[in-house]
Amino acid sequence: MKLHSQILGKGQPLVILHGFLGMSDNWKSLGIKFSEAGYQVHLIDQRNHGRSFHDDEFNYEVLAEDLKDYCNEHGLNHIMLLGHSMGGKTAMLFATLYPEFVSKLLVADISPRFYPIHHDAILSGLSALDFSEIKSRGQADKMLTQYVPEVGTRMFLLKNLYWIEKGQLALRMNLEVLKDNVHEVGEALPIHSKFQKPTLFLRGDKSEYVMTSDEKLIKQHFPLATIETISNAGHWLHAENPKDFYETVINFISS
Repeated sequence: MKLHSQILGKGQPLVILHGFLGMSDNWKSLGIKFSEAGYQVHLIDQRNHGRSFHDDEFNYEVLAEDLKDYCNEHGLNHIMLLGHSMGGKTAMLFATLYPEFVSKLLVADISPRFYPIHHDAILSGLSALDFSEIKSRGQADKMLTQYVPEVGTRMFLLKNLYWIEKGQLALRMNLEVLKDNVHEVGEALPIHSKFQKPTLFLRGDKSEYVMTSDEKLIKQHFPLATIETISNAGHWLHAENPKDFYETVINFISS
C-alpha cells in the first residue's frame, strides 16, 4: 500500500507531513514556494488521510514505516523532513528510528511529550455530517458550526469534502478509524529516542502546544535543536503567518 503524494520541483528532497485530519493540499501554496526555491517538495497524505489508503491500523510506528517505504520507493535519502502537529510526531519518530534518511528535521507546533485527547468536538461534528441530507459545502459548514465555532478550523476540516459522484458528498479521511484511534495521536515520543542532527522546532506565539517547559524534553531527544517562535500565529502557524514561517524554514534548510 503506497502513500499518495504531490511532488513539486527538483532539487534536494523536502518531505512535508500534514497534521491530524489534514492532507497534503493544506501545504500546496507553501510547497510551491519551497519548490521555486530549488527543492523537490513531497507533500504526503498519511494513511487514513487525503487520497492515501485506508487501514484499520493507525499509530506512529506504522506512520513511520509508511514513510520509510515511501522514501525507499522514491529513492529518497538525505531528506529534509518537516511535520506539523501529528505529522511532527511522525517526523520525530521517523528521524529517531531511521536517521540515515534524514539530514535535517523540522517540527511545527508540537513537542515530544504526551498530549491528552482534545479533538472530541471536531470528531463529533464530522460524525454529525449526514451526507444523505447534506448536498453542499454551505450546508456542511452550517452543521459543523454547532460543534466547531472557529471559522478557520472549519475551513481546514471542510477541505476533506469531495464529490464521490454527482450529488453525493463524502469525506476523504477514514473517520471511523481515526475516531477509534484518536488516543494514538497524543502519544509521547519513546523515552530513549534521540536524533543527533540539526533540528528546528517552530511554535506559534498564540499556541500552547509548545511551552517553555517543553524545552528541556526537546533537548533531551534532539540535542542540536533550536526553537523559533512565529509571531501572530496559533497552532496552524504555517497558514496563519505563511511569510514568517516560510522565511524561518528556508533560512534553516539552506544554511
